Amino acid sequence: MRSPLNWMLLLIPVAIALEIAEADALYVFAASAGGIIPLAGWMGRSTEWIAEHLGPGVGGLLNATFGNAAELIIAVVALRAGMHDVVKASITGSIIGNILLVLGLAIVAGGVRHRELKFNRTAASLSTTLLALSAIALIIPALFHRLSEGTNQVP
Repeated sequence: MRSPLNWMLLLIPVAIALEIAEADALYVFAASAGGIIPLAGWMGRSTEWIAEHLGPGVGGLLNATFGNAAELIIAVVALRAGMHDVVKASITGSIIGNILLVLGLAIVAGGVRHRELKFNRTAASLSTTLLALSAIALIIPALFHRLSEGTNQVP
């Protein structure tokens, strides 16, 4: 399937050339953002194709993994630069964005098209459990750090 946005792939070498030429960061960012759009479309179509052939479980796992690729890239780059707060903010923003934006839009779009929505109880339970675990994984280390700040002073 040919996408009309494939011509935007030409922005990838443009972004590299702008970076090498030390152009303004705004131009490098704009070219990079434009070049990533068709790549995101390819990734989405690929995971849909895999889900059709291997089942919804594998497709959902791949979709969730690749859907958070931006946060993974930001986390690796920011950790190498020592910006731990940026990593925390990126992960927190991703979770909040997925909960509020994606779920909200899915419910609204489904409600517009169908009068009554049905869902898979097992998948909803799994998603709720994973959300709770991710919230706990963010809260416990922060709480431990906050509570242990004044306890390791040597007299």
